[in-house]
Amino acid sequence: MRPDLRVEIHSRISSACRLLRDSSGRETSVLKENPAQTLAEEYQLHLREIYIEALLLGIWPHRYIRNTQSVNIEDQLKLARSRVAVIGAGGLGGQIILLLARMGIGSLVIVDPDKFDETNLNRQAFAFDRTINMPKAEAAKKELESVNPSVEVIAVVDAFTHQNAPDLFAGADVIADALDNMPNRLLLQAEAEKCNIPLVHGTVAGFDGQVMTVCPGDRSLDMIYGGGSESSGAGAESLLGVPAVTPSIIGSLQVMEILKILLNRGQLLQKRMIYAELESGKFIKLNMPEKPDETDGSAAGR
Repeated sequence: MRPDLRVEIHSRISSACRLLRDSSGRETSVLKENPAQTLAEEYQLHLREIYIEALLLGIWPHRYIRNTQSVNIEDQLKLARSRVAVIGAGGLGGQIILLLARMGIGSLVIVDPDKFDETNLNRQAFAFDRTINMPKAEAAKKELESVNPSVEVIAVVDAFTHQNAPDLFAGADVIADALDNMPNRLLLQAEAEKCNIPLVHGTVAGFDGQVMTVCPGDRSLDMIYGGGSESSGAGAESLLGVPAVTPSIIGSLQVMEILKILLNRGQLLQKRMIYAELESGKFIKLNMPEKPDETDGSAAGR
């Protein structure tokens, strides 16, 4: 953006902002959605860019005002400047996409070759009667226009492969694993490592699920899945099914890991895994062994 244009836009944003007093009496400068949209249209910019300029001025986009007690304005700016690649837009992926958009992630790459069908209606965030037979990635992009139009969305209706991975991951800060089978997860780990990008892994089956973060060099999924000796693409999800509650919880935990990576805060589940048994109410934390042969891989795909 040209310096003179930025000065002009900053002046317009400052004129459009309003003081908001919260329930505790604190005053905050906010930019509401309608004037922000008007500025974006007038200057032919994406709404994301208007929000970034507002945050640089210390002005909160009104839609994020309830974030203020959990993230500061510098953190919100980091989120607005971040890109996350979500591989899979089904049960887990839909929840991850929806929550990241509501948190204010600036850019999402959504990758999924499949279309919605009626069996997805029980759990998948973007599965509606109106989206049946629509490609999942494109349906998610369209729905996000009404959830948060400040998110730039790249929808890829294609399967993730080692050939297209470099293009899919270009500019990404984090990759979210929302796949449904072990061979593809191991491929995703390998490609994320090649691109030097952290990967947040999640998987669900029945009322069980697991979450962990795999940083470049960790190869932690090898510890869970035994190096990928199985060739079948079918996962435990196919055998046990997935009720709506499981991807909601596991996807939320994955998003929390993504936020910790982007904001450099908290303690990552790196070389550690949370295994959730929702029926018993147990959340079990497991440490990853240093070598694949130190585990029997019994947690894989549960």
